[in-house]
Amino acid sequence: MFKKQDKVLVGVSGGPDSVALIYVLNSLKKELKITLYIAHLNHMLRRSEAERDMEFVKQIAKKLNIPCYCKSVNVVSFRKKGSLEEVSRNTRHKFFRDIARKYSLNKIALGHNRDDQAETVLMRIIRGSGLYGLGAIRPVRLIGELFFVRPLIEILRKDIDSYLKRIKVKACLDASNLDPKFFRNRIRNRLIPFLESDFNKSTRLSLANLSEVISFDYEYLTDVARRQMKRVLISNRGKRLSLDLKKLSKLHISMQRMVLRLCIERILGTTRKFDYRHWREIEDLLLNRIEGSIVDLPKSLSVRKDKDRLRLYTRKY
Repeated sequence: MFKKQDKVLVGVSGGPDSVALIYVLNSLKKELKITLYIAHLNHMLRRSEAERDMEFVKQIAKKLNIPCYCKSVNVVSFRKKGSLEEVSRNTRHKFFRDIARKYSLNKIALGHNRDDQAETVLMRIIRGSGLYGLGAIRPVRLIGELFFVRPLIEILRKDIDSYLKRIKVKACLDASNLDPKFFRNRIRNRLIPFLESDFNKSTRLSLANLSEVISFDYEYLTDVARRQMKRVLISNRGKRLSLDLKKLSKLHISMQRMVLRLCIERILGTTRKFDYRHWREIEDLLLNRIEGSIVDLPKSLSVRKDKDRLRLYTRKY
């Protein structure tokens, strides 16, 4: 996760996980030879509590003598762009990336733990997910030129609480974590306790282990898919890709999907908003539709089947 001379921006909300993370990294910074910075985004959702959290984070930064960057954004104003949870996460991550680029920082550390991992896996199973989604929260992920790292991803929430108690540090408690209107909260506070009491007391561990196994498998398959993509790629012109239709059709259906995922990521930078029905539409285009057929997909992406190639491109409006 870390190399000597890394400049690490730590996202600190004021909650137990991120507070524990900054204290752990601060205790290791000399050994790891890294420099730390703190970032805090006030989502302006809880008014007085949100202001309290921001001041709390500033005090931690002052106590530990770590540079701190704070910003307030009314995420409710972006509600039309997705669920409140999704908009909050995207706004927060953009803020982190902007700070990192502005000050030439190369790593962003976040406080996700093993409980978060288990919750995410279960959420994605319920909503419907392939291997990529079940890999859930990856310990290290490269987004653009920045590495997102999660040093606490194998630590249980109860052990984080014990650590804070041992070092005599109190964190802020976010009342919204109890609000059942949020899907994750219902998973955390209702479904997982039910599964642990009635089915498997090690549910969190089992789900986290599942995610780890799938992540390793997916990483290997992605490496294979990259090699296959080079074989089938005919042209790559910015937002337009052309694939050899005959070579692509000979690949196993699993590898076809992974190659197409890599192509879409190259064009759009993400495959968010793409789900099972979209992959099935592309497969139907490949197998059943006539030359010249087009499938229109999310984020203005289109896929066209020609005589000898499959074209992926963004639509212009």
